Amino acid sequence: MNEEPRKSTFFLAPAWRRFLNAGMVPRLTIILLGVPCFYLITVRGGVFFLVLVDLIIFLGLREFYLLMKAKGYQPFEALGYFCALAISWYAWREGIAIPLILTGSLLLIMIREVFRQDMSRSLEHMAVTVFGIMYVGWLGSHLVMLRQLPAAVGAEDYIGARLIFLAALLTWATDTGAYIMGIALGRHPLIERISPKKTREGAVGGLLGAALAGWGCSNSITPFLTPLAGILLGLVVAAAAILGDLVESLIKRDVGIKDSAELIPGHGGVLDRFDSMLFTVPVLYYYFRFFIV
Repeated sequence: MNEEPRKSTFFLAPAWRRFLNAGMVPRLTIILLGVPCFYLITVRGGVFFLVLVDLIIFLGLREFYLLMKAKGYQPFEALGYFCALAISWYAWREGIAIPLILTGSLLLIMIREVFRQDMSRSLEHMAVTVFGIMYVGWLGSHLVMLRQLPAAVGAEDYIGARLIFLAALLTWATDTGAYIMGIALGRHPLIERISPKKTREGAVGGLLGAALAGWGCSNSITPFLTPLAGILLGLVVAAAAILGDLVESLIKRDVGIKDSAELIPGHGGVLDRFDSMLFTVPVLYYYFRFFIV
């Protein structure tokens, strides 16, 4: 009964107050510190980029399993970490053993459940363990696959870094456009039952931001894309980013927790920061894999 007045007060407050209340200062601080590090490691590539992705996968999967434990499930965390990181490693080695790892992971998790004393929620424990591996480990490994894609087909290695920058820029443009438009003009919730503060106006801002970023990238870091292709790709990636954000919001709402963690000031946890990229990077990878390369 009290949620509606709070929501209305937020939407009716002046725009400048909304920006302050939404934590703009810590967001900007983290961006100014994190973006240069991300840039340098991505350009360097190789094992350095793999380690960065593995750190994201490990922390993201840890947060996911903590959410599941808060819900009462008991995932096999050690098996989950091992399998998720193994997927990223073999993605870096051009993916020849990924089907074997996925198959072995599934078999090991089911076998491990056989020896658990309490069988009352066996199906749920196995399901959340596998889902975590696929959601964070498999989707996250597409960062490595996208970075390695040009080199794997004989193109220049630096193009892989540009593809990662494209993914990051389109995703961040979506997030930034949705954030600014939602804070400034947001009035109508997008899907209120999942995330009351995400608005339709914010979604439009995200689509416009990514389309503009896609056009800009076609004239700079990815000249192999036409301006029209850049705009259309930006719109597709923005839709994926918005859906990825909503999926994580759905998971957190089901658990009853606002943020997956408080690791990054102003952003929550690693999942809160990279939930959209778990959707956008696979979209870009398969686009370039099947339509460009």
